[in-house]
Amino acid sequence: MHPAHGRKAAAKLAALGQTYSYFENIDGGHSAAANLVERARQLALEYTYASRRLCPEPLGGAP
Repeated sequence: MHPAHGRKAAAKLAALGQTYSYFENIDGGHSAAANLVERARQLALEYTYASRRLCPEPLGGAP
């Protein structure tokens, strides 16, 4: 998919006043993670996003 689709979606969400997360991998490669470092970074972003969506409050009751 061309990055313009994601950019348009982010712009539309911003125009509607909605919060959103947007990451565009500018490193090349057909798999969007051409090596282990890029893959690890992508996975870290995905897990961070998922954990923040599932557990928006800090665990353990810390402020």
